Amino acid sequence: MKQPSPPRPARIEVFRHLFAALTEEMGAALRRSAFSPNIKERRDYSCALFDGAGRVVSLGDHMPVHLGAMPMSVGAIRDTLGELGPGDVAAVNDPFLGGTHLPDITLVSAVHTTERAKPIGLVASRAHHADVGGSAPGSMPLVREVFQEGLRIPPVLLLRAGLRVDGVWRLILANVRTPLEREADLQAQIASLDAGRRRLLDIVERVGADAVTEAMELMRAYGDRLLAEGIDRIPDGTYAGEDVLDDDGMGNGPLPIRVSIRVEGSRASVDFRESADQAEGGVNAVAAIAVSCVRYAFRCVAERLLGVSLPAGGGDMERVEVLLREGSIVAARPPAAVAAGNVETSQRIADVLFEAFSVALPDLIPAQSQGTMNNVTVGGTDPRTGETFAYYETVGGGAGAGPSGPGLSGAHVHMSNSLNTPIEALEHAYPVRVVAYGLRRGSGGKGLHRGGDGLRREVRMLTDADVNLLGERRARGPRGRAGGGAGQPGRDAVRADGVERAVPSKGAIRLKAGDELVILTPGGGGWGARQSTPSAS
Repeated sequence: MKQPSPPRPARIEVFRHLFAALTEEMGAALRRSAFSPNIKERRDYSCALFDGAGRVVSLGDHMPVHLGAMPMSVGAIRDTLGELGPGDVAAVNDPFLGGTHLPDITLVSAVHTTERAKPIGLVASRAHHADVGGSAPGSMPLVREVFQEGLRIPPVLLLRAGLRVDGVWRLILANVRTPLEREADLQAQIASLDAGRRRLLDIVERVGADAVTEAMELMRAYGDRLLAEGIDRIPDGTYAGEDVLDDDGMGNGPLPIRVSIRVEGSRASVDFRESADQAEGGVNAVAAIAVSCVRYAFRCVAERLLGVSLPAGGGDMERVEVLLREGSIVAARPPAAVAAGNVETSQRIADVLFEAFSVALPDLIPAQSQGTMNNVTVGGTDPRTGETFAYYETVGGGAGAGPSGPGLSGAHVHMSNSLNTPIEALEHAYPVRVVAYGLRRGSGGKGLHRGGDGLRREVRMLTDADVNLLGERRARGPRGRAGGGAGQPGRDAVRADGVERAVPSKGAIRLKAGDELVILTPGGGGWGARQSTPSAS
């Protein structure tokens, strides 16, 4: 006798956890098999599950800036290559086709069952590769055109029916400084897709393809309904937020980013059209990044208001209209340089979204966090091996305090969800020595609840090296909220022959063996005015 199906709410919850576990298993497979410390140690990757039509089903708890943009990459692959066949693996990193910046390479494969001609789902992984060519090691240079930033990959097949497309692999690996590492990390991404495919087929085998397809649709619809309920709890009205980027590294700035959020019932529009024009330097964000930030901010607010997490990242987000002006700093057109748009401008977009929400929900939104990822790339020749090396890392800072308590210290915030590179991993993999690493005590903003402290990280070069920096919040610190004080701004310096000198937060530096790079990251803003204690009479 056939067992009755569980009630629909229970069914949704069961599949929700099954699909979430699938994306986490993909991430674990990628992390275990990756070669570079940036993926293995910092966990600079994201994995997701889509239905057969390319619509979001489950987003892993990985990098928000990756995940919100990934649906556009999947769409670009489907539009360009059509339906992926069994064993096909497609790749793309083009920022103007759903990518974020060139080091983030997205791989996608379809999951086919024996009883259906079309795929039952798609699995995708995006990882930040430590070098994809371009004018500087690490592929995060301060330049004027995307062509100078690295190899731009349109939607192409890496595997066709399970076999390598050798010409594509040769083309990619011939244009990077560390081909063995790139090949190993791409293979790790393919392994993560295999893990996701196997897990989805296991679920199909247990419950049937029809049940899985129905669950995917239920998941998306449920995410949409929860998001609509969350928006409905925001008071109707129009709320504005504004902040600035310090500069574009080319002498232009400050550069304003402005948003206006209009809430009407369970729908909202988000208007960025008054933001600055796209810049000369590479702080430009593409449309996929702006959309990703909107998904993240609305998901955070809705989950806080409802007290539950949103499946499918909030579904299709059809109730949120995003208005962008092509050619602006949040919707750049080619051939704009975009390396910092993904890592720095995304943080400022998140900041202005929460600034706007703080007007509508003053007792809910925390103070500003560090608002930067403090990007460092280093490249040269490793004297231990004679081989070229390129390493990339971001450095955590202070999180903003909130109404419920102080901010975290030394953490990655908002659009980043990575880890700080462990000292042991850094020194093992590269010719560097970490001479100081700790919290910047007191750098968080004062208030009833203090902002989190930033970090101090000092790295000595053991060989001559090219260093590129991309950082923000150096001109002014993150704002406090509800009367709390601002966090301290960051600072970058070089120490050579015992003399320390400040350097710009964006640009290239040539360091000699023995020179030290000093990174001081911003503290988070404080929340609430400090209440004085009455003195005893």
